[in-house]
Parts: sequence; structure tokens; C-alpha cells
Amino acid sequence: MKTIDIFNLEVNHGLVRKPLIIAEAGVNHEGDMENAKRLIDEASEANADVIKFQTYKAETIASKDSPSYWDRSEEPTESQYKLFKKYDKFWKKEFEELKLHCDKAGIDFMSTPFDIDSALFLNDLMDVYKISSSDITNKPFIEYIADFGKPIILSTGASNTDEIDRAVKWIKKKNVDLAILHCILNYPTEDENANLGMMKDLQVRYPDNLIGLSDHTLPKKMKTLEMATLMGASIIEKHFTHDKTLLGNDHYHAMDKKDLEMFNSSIENILKLVGSHNKRALNSEDPARKNARRSLVAKHHIEKGKTITKEDLTWKRPAHGICPSKIDEVCSFISNQSIPEDTILQWEMFAKE
Repeated sequence: MKTIDIFNLEVNHGLVRKPLIIAEAGVNHEGDMENAKRLIDEASEANADVIKFQTYKAETIASKDSPSYWDRSEEPTESQYKLFKKYDKFWKKEFEELKLHCDKAGIDFMSTPFDIDSALFLNDLMDVYKISSSDITNKPFIEYIADFGKPIILSTGASNTDEIDRAVKWIKKKNVDLAILHCILNYPTEDENANLGMMKDLQVRYPDNLIGLSDHTLPKKMKTLEMATLMGASIIEKHFTHDKTLLGNDHYHAMDKKDLEMFNSSIENILKLVGSHNKRALNSEDPARKNARRSLVAKHHIEKGKTITKEDLTWKRPAHGICPSKIDEVCSFISNQSIPEDTILQWEMFAKE
């Protein structure tokens, strides 16, 4: 197994384990520092491993003529520029403060940069970069981020494999570790569009990379995340809010503290069911091995001095005698005593010819 320098995770696509959980706070703080700190505290209390924000300025991420691509019944803003302008209040000073609060809360800090300036100052605040699905074709920006020499998590929403291949190639040239997240870029993602099976394709195509999920389905008891875990996701990222009833693009399909606590509880039970990945008999199965398996048994009365043949033998429970796997060995032995019908056979009853 190869250890990747992304929170010290191991690449093993055959392994089901608790994934690294990234609570994607994004801009659900809505420009309010107390809300942002509350999101950090609640994510930490619910045992997220990382909380991630988004860092951008409307002027550098979208033109003023940039149409929406989200559910307008939940987020009525008609252009990306106008939406981003509502939430681009935090910058270097604010993110430095949030990083310090994460340190106190015991949770790792990340923020996705969307421009050169934010990528530069975030370099002092985090050990891993995230590249948004929206930037997977943005070669100059990907190369700029990769030049920092830090591990990268790459989302692949709305991407075909040739586009993913190119982005992976640009990153690999810089010799940095990489995690690739399956993602469907619908807000929200309907269950029939989730296509978790695509993670398996990514695991086959990129066997040396961590593979995970960036999820936009509605929480609904966190079943999507449970399934992704069982399919071997190393990382799961999901939008996170303190109040799912709030209006706005990233609240209604986000998980909250209770959802994340529910997921962690269910995953604990699921992982108990998954158990070991190495097939072997358990100590708890010893009674079954001894009593539910079979032994060779005398099919009829066997006279002393008889050469044993298969016609003399049958097999019955329990496994307190000679194992049926040894039947060829027993045949051609001579009975050294008279053996009654239905006797469980023992090695001391026989001698070699």
C-alpha cells in the first residue's frame, strides 16, 4: 500500500474504511465571522476531519454576464457574478483568523482558492490544496497551484475522462500527491444522477491515487455517503451548514451537525459489519468448527484387521474425529480394533498395512 501525503492516507482501493470527512462550509458563513466560527465548532464536534471554505472575489471568478446553473427555486440569484458578490467578503485577514480558530477547535483548515492572490496567501495556512471541478480545464491555474509542491485534491464534476487525464497529467508533472473526487455538478444532485459506480472507474483508471466523493445529493439519512464508504471512498466531501432551512445555494443540500453525527454513528456500525479484509476463521466460530463440521464415521460394523475402503465410511457431525478431507489417507489403513457402526473414527483405531 502506498501512503499519500494527504492527511497520511493510504491508497488501497480494495479496502473499506472510515473515509476522511471534509465538511465543505464554502461560503455558508455568508460573510459573518461568528457564523464561520460556529461552522468550525459544529464540524469539529460532529467529528469532521477537515472544514473547508472557499476563497474568491466576484470580479476574478466570473464575468458580469455569467448565467446561473443551480436550482433557482432554492437560490433565486440569476447570475454567478451577483451570487459571488454576496459572499466574497472574507480575504486574507479573515482566513488567518479562521485558521487559528480551527487550530483551537482541533480540526484541519482548508479553503479552495479561485484566483492567484488567494492561492498565494492560502499557502501559508494549509498543507493541502483543493481544485474545484470548475477549474479542471484551467491549465494555468492548476499548474500555478501545483508549483507550490503541496498535495492536491481534484474534483471531477461535469468532466469526461479525457479532461481528467489532462488535469492529472499537469499535476503529476509537478510530482505532487493527488486525490481525485468523483462529483456530479448538479445542485442538488438527484439520486438517479449520483452514479457512485463512477468511483470504481476512477479507481481502475488511477490506481496510484486516492479516490473519493464530493457529494451534492440531499442528505436523506446520509445513505449516499454510506454507499460511497462501502465502495472504498478514501475521502468524502459534503457541503456543511448550521441551518439547512436557510435560503441560498449551498444550505438546502448540505449536511448539518446532526447529519454528520448520524453518518459517523452508522459508519461505526457498518465498519463493524465489514470487519476484517483478510478471510480467516474467527475464534467465535470455534464451536461451529467443532460441532457443525463432520467427521468420518463407520458406515457399518468394521471387523478388526479389515483394510478400510470408501464403502466402509460415511461422514456425520460433529467434527470430533478424523476430518473427511483425510478420507484418501484412511483408505488402505487396517482397523486395529472392532469398530461398531456409527462410531466417529479416530486415528488410533487404525494402523498402516
